[in-house]
Amino acid sequence: MRGVKSAVVCVVLAVLGVLPGPSVEPVPPPGGFVALREVDPSVRQDMRYATERNFTGAVVPGYEEPVCLLTRPAAEALRRAQRGLLRRGYSLKVYDCYRPQRAVDRFVEWTSEPADPVVRARHHPRVDKARLVAEGYIAARSGHTRGSALDLTLTGPDGRALDMGTPFDFFDPLSHTDDPRVGGAVLARRQLLREVLEREGFENLPEEWWHFRLSDEPYPERYFDFPVRSAAVRP
Repeated sequence: MRGVKSAVVCVVLAVLGVLPGPSVEPVPPPGGFVALREVDPSVRQDMRYATERNFTGAVVPGYEEPVCLLTRPAAEALRRAQRGLLRRGYSLKVYDCYRPQRAVDRFVEWTSEPADPVVRARHHPRVDKARLVAEGYIAARSGHTRGSALDLTLTGPDGRALDMGTPFDFFDPLSHTDDPRVGGAVLARRQLLREVLEREGFENLPEEWWHFRLSDEPYPERYFDFPVRSAAVRP
């Protein structure tokens, strides 16, 4: 009986979009999510988890289209930041936005799988894969799943990502926003990205120069699991 009750609870939570369900597609959030392209098409998108170009080496569960979905307040704040950067000759490029809980679960699962030396060299050369959760590089609950956090970088006028000292998803202290070892122009770019986004209400995660969260997020206690696709946020 206990097992039956647990299964029922899990299904209910999955339907509500709080926990992932293997065979139940949760309902969309209660309004307020938009596709970034509809708010500001000038922000470039390179949605890594919808491709094989990420640390798992495969398309991540839940990413059905390479689109950036955000809560509307986060998307509008990002648009304001983009306008300021365009005037200075820069642009924003997003790598990840809303992230389903099933994707977060996959990240945690990945850390228990055998290490790949190529992936280690590219993403975590000094931190053992099995330690990535314990050391805070990968979490079982992510602000991305609430829809108001995103990963992004700066580009030049040609759309090419600028040198920020490390690649995106480089699990290493060198990725800390203010790590003095990067120095010079690279450190200045990190500080510029943080300065512009903080002015519009975002907070930087000090351990990841690319990660920002809207301070006044509309769903601070929710963790959604609807799939990443444009239709998920259409009326």
